[in-house]
Amino acid sequence: MSKRPDDEFFMGKALQLARKGLGCVGANPLVGAVIVKGDEITGRGYQRAPEGIHAEVDAIRKNRGETLDSTLYVNLEPCCYSTTPCTTSLIQHRFKRIVIGAIDPDPRVNGRGLSLLKEHGIDVEVGVLTRECERLNEVYFKYIREGLPFVTVKFAQTLDGRIASKTRHSQWISSDASLRFVHKLRSINQAVMIGIGTVLQDDPRLTVRLTRGKNPCRIVVDSSLRIPLSSKVITQEENSISVMKRRKCCEEGVILATTPRADKEKITALEEMGAQVLVIKENSEGQVDLKELLYELGRRGISSVMVEGGAKIITSLLRLNLLDKLVVVVAPKILGKGIEAVGDLGIRDVNQALRFSEVKMRRLGIDFIFEGRFAAS
Repeated sequence: MSKRPDDEFFMGKALQLARKGLGCVGANPLVGAVIVKGDEITGRGYQRAPEGIHAEVDAIRKNRGETLDSTLYVNLEPCCYSTTPCTTSLIQHRFKRIVIGAIDPDPRVNGRGLSLLKEHGIDVEVGVLTRECERLNEVYFKYIREGLPFVTVKFAQTLDGRIASKTRHSQWISSDASLRFVHKLRSINQAVMIGIGTVLQDDPRLTVRLTRGKNPCRIVVDSSLRIPLSSKVITQEENSISVMKRRKCCEEGVILATTPRADKEKITALEEMGAQVLVIKENSEGQVDLKELLYELGRRGISSVMVEGGAKIITSLLRLNLLDKLVVVVAPKILGKGIEAVGDLGIRDVNQALRFSEVKMRRLGIDFIFEGRFAAS
């Protein structure tokens, strides 16, 4: 059976539901599902938590009436590998037609769910709003395919490209509206990363306070473990031992990435305060090897990281081609001499400049938000 004129409309509804899981599903994909009988939506569902009910099952449970002869729209291929796979539920409820936005790249699925549904006589349509479905789950797709988190760098700068004055003062370059926007970005990323220089200069908390959402895991890259034991990122209540014991993973905790040069006694002291210390191999400059750190975060189930500074770590990530997205808040201010967000990238010819595969620009209050995606490496 071929595509129908209203397929894109109902897939759009599934995507709207899937977005409700932003910041809530951990390393899992964002999935929404709607059940349609005739031209009416009779059931809606989406995944709300890492171990929560899958969107298809959620929609079935909330469906009004029988699913027989109904069509189910879902933005990602139904799973077929868990103890209670979605494909089994769909087959048991005798759906007439299932419309899928994108194939799941997970090797345990990757077309197998699609084939299983067809084997049981269900009409399956694939490829409705595929680009939109894949973009929604760009974090999940990269994590599954490469084992690396999706990396976003965010910083605020003046019109003349300064992230701080020459005295290193930076609070606040952007407006209140932009600060709320940044807190929203934190809430939809599993982790926020900064360098030790930002800790020593600004002593940030890196939590979500100006918007609704879950606090991310906070990561500090500190090659020689200079971080003061009194730093807010360590001492705030969320990092207490009692809270850490209740966590099933490192979300909402603190990770300190250091090298074998770190003082062993300080490592012990930090761990006793609730921080996790990762000893990562050094690069050629004696600093934390950032690619190895990202792989380690991926092994720990962290699929998305937002980097908020400082200039040294931002420059290193750009030089190593480890970024997926850049978000820059541009404030209508001029500082003159000051601190730049990006240092020397070794580029001597304009033709060698880093380029984006896609860019967007929008206004937020008095500021402008630039968002650029880098082409896949």
